[in-house]
Amino acid sequence: MNETVSDEMPHVLVVDDDDRLRSLLAKYLGDNGFIVTAAADAAEARRRMTSIAFDLIVLDLMMPGESGLEFAEKVRVANDIPILMLTAMSESEDRIRGLEKGGDDYLTKPFEPRELVLRIHSILKRARPEPAQPQELFFGDAVFSLDRGEMRRRGRRVHLTEVEVALLRALGGTCGQVMSRERLIEATEAGGEGRAIDVQVTRLRRKIEKDPREPRFLKTVRGKGYVLWPDNR
Repeated sequence: MNETVSDEMPHVLVVDDDDRLRSLLAKYLGDNGFIVTAAADAAEARRRMTSIAFDLIVLDLMMPGESGLEFAEKVRVANDIPILMLTAMSESEDRIRGLEKGGDDYLTKPFEPRELVLRIHSILKRARPEPAQPQELFFGDAVFSLDRGEMRRRGRRVHLTEVEVALLRALGGTCGQVMSRERLIEATEAGGEGRAIDVQVTRLRRKIEKDPREPRFLKTVRGKGYVLWPDNR
């Protein structure tokens, strides 16, 4: 499961009149990195939406009373929240109708829970613009330019090897996210095994850390790899 903290987890609203399926979906999504709120029908879902800003709705279309299609159409009038539609109907016309009513994707029952998770991630990735990457990384009184591959401390250039530049660029492109040793070897073309990256990290720490033995910026995540936390995170 992703290691993001809870307030960074996507909040999903599951709307389905089938009590068993609704509970199973809520548990499975909760186990796979989502905050989940469940609703048994459109009316309850609407009440939930008045107090919570959801990131996505998983919506069953075949519900008694106000159908999922009707609910989706009303939601879409004033809200651009992504909607993943669930239905037992498999005809192409039914899928097209669902998308026309405001659905972002369509999953036919029965389905594999893992596919549901993958589709949710895909929808959220499309819905959320990629955050702008910083052009400079700050480490106390040192600054590294990602585009120039150059580090300066109080205006004076700090010598970096090609591997150290590649290491900072790789980690700096995913600040706050753990990168495995294998990924770093590939990104830096350092060669060798994990130990080769450990050596390069040790050398780089001497140039960016006040106390390399107690790193503040370039941290080890035991058993997983390394993560970069510059001052401008």
